Amino acid sequence: MSPYDVWAPRAEKVTLLLDGERHPMTQAGDGWYTVHIEADGAEHDYGYLLGDGEIPRPDPRSRRQPKGVHELSRTFDPSAHTWGDSSWTGRQLAGGVIYELHIGTFTPEGTLDSAIGRLDHLVDLGVDFVEVLPVNGFNGRHNWGYDGVLWYTVQEDYGGPAAYQRFVDACHQRGLGVIQDVVYNHLGPSGNYLPEFGPYLHEASANTWGLSVNLDGEDSDEVRDYILSNALMWLDDYHVDGLRLDAVHALVDHRAVHILEELAEEVDALSAHVGRPLTLIAESDMNDPKVIRSREAHGYGITGQWSDDFHHALHVNLTGETTGYYEDFNSVGALATVLEEGFYHARTLSSFRGRVHGRPIDLERTPAWRLVVFAQDHDQIGNRATGDRLTEMLDERGLALAAVLTLTNPFTPMLFMGEEWAASTPWQFFTSHPEKELGEATAKGRIEEFAKMGWDPSIVPDPQDPETFTRSKLKWSEPYPEDGQDDRHTRILDLYRRLLALRKQVPELTDPRFRETIVDYDEDERWLVLARGSVTVAVNLAEDDVELGLEGEPLLATDPAVSTSPDGAIRLPGRSAVILAETT
Repeated sequence: MSPYDVWAPRAEKVTLLLDGERHPMTQAGDGWYTVHIEADGAEHDYGYLLGDGEIPRPDPRSRRQPKGVHELSRTFDPSAHTWGDSSWTGRQLAGGVIYELHIGTFTPEGTLDSAIGRLDHLVDLGVDFVEVLPVNGFNGRHNWGYDGVLWYTVQEDYGGPAAYQRFVDACHQRGLGVIQDVVYNHLGPSGNYLPEFGPYLHEASANTWGLSVNLDGEDSDEVRDYILSNALMWLDDYHVDGLRLDAVHALVDHRAVHILEELAEEVDALSAHVGRPLTLIAESDMNDPKVIRSREAHGYGITGQWSDDFHHALHVNLTGETTGYYEDFNSVGALATVLEEGFYHARTLSSFRGRVHGRPIDLERTPAWRLVVFAQDHDQIGNRATGDRLTEMLDERGLALAAVLTLTNPFTPMLFMGEEWAASTPWQFFTSHPEKELGEATAKGRIEEFAKMGWDPSIVPDPQDPETFTRSKLKWSEPYPEDGQDDRHTRILDLYRRLLALRKQVPELTDPRFRETIVDYDEDERWLVLARGSVTVAVNLAEDDVELGLEGEPLLATDPAVSTSPDGAIRLPGRSAVILAETT
């Protein structure tokens, strides 16, 4: 194949514009156009003139867009990078901890190269994976990344594809795996020229973000290949260790073999070839274990999936907030159910949805690590009216409880950047649409979304205001103050480090068997005890002290006043936790 072959069944003719010269293309069958020009390893600017059009369109599989998504593409040779990760053998998801970050707000510079300078912080923290919010090309200078329109590119403001290779290489050399967030359920509203080339979108169906991707209609074979090839590109050309699949419940696919199953097949085949674990994690609000069930058992075979139920149950029990979708989780029992069964809604009534929701997990055959859980993530913070973190709602005691419950459960924990030091900065919804009308429509849509959650629309920041983006950048002076002072930021960071170290030292804390997790609780006194084999995690969610008939050697306590009473019971001060190891 020529490096400039393009699928454009909707065009009567296609002309390649290469470094200012026009090259008529010939039909190669099945909607493909070709031209006999060999790759020479040099950089070239190019685009396609469709029909009699005079404005070139970027390559649907463009690797670089140095001047933005509306302009010419530029060739990029992924094999030119000299990799230094030859000793990296990969990392399985089981037993791991994920750290979610957004390149644009992780550092003041907001680039991949500047992020490399903060990787040692993550190594010292003790996490295993870095999960990067979408980096594919979008219109504008900054946004969350979910409005991408050129899925094969790396946003130039972040440093482009070469910088991405340097970032992954640096992660691997430090023992960190990389999970890339990808969006296959929709395309962004500006700079999407794919429909001019072919039927990439399904005109008959739409989701929250626009028209659905054509996964099962006419000519959808090539659209599916567009997705599968993109996924394999990240894992192969960029040495990425896994993909987080955005909102898979919005993938409209009525084929006998679902796109998720086909994707899992392809990724497993590549994993066998490259000799390292490759992970797929789905974001799904369906609470359907079919997503993570093996293909042999007629599931999709995805490695893991997010469980929002854990977040909701933990959030309500720590903050008391019960508006919107939080309503059903207003009990210690809800948190206990999630810890023992993975999902709270499993063929149970969801008040927010007004219907029965979910399906139970097969607890005997499903390892708990397949569920990724978190106290905070980009959605649950950024989709709040002001993008406020738990830091704004909880004191140090409450934040400590969030840390303990997130890092001692049987699932795969995920942290959101800055959570580990109780970052004071919000993480707000920000955009930079060059089109004024699109920016106004986005802001209006956000306000309408918040109405159902009962939040005051007057306090919602303007996504288009550059200050909304700037406010969301982390302040690295908080975990590493120049005067070395011991404050809430440094104390919370120390707690996270100790908890992550404990996970690596104590096998029970990474035991993935649901049957090895037993929960006891008292709804009135608001305590919860999580038994993980010979290790016990006791949590007092109430303001008053509580005595529990537990024995064991304390491995970690969030409050120095945790003590043993004369009769041998453990006394837990209000809103505190202790981790106990069975004594022999």
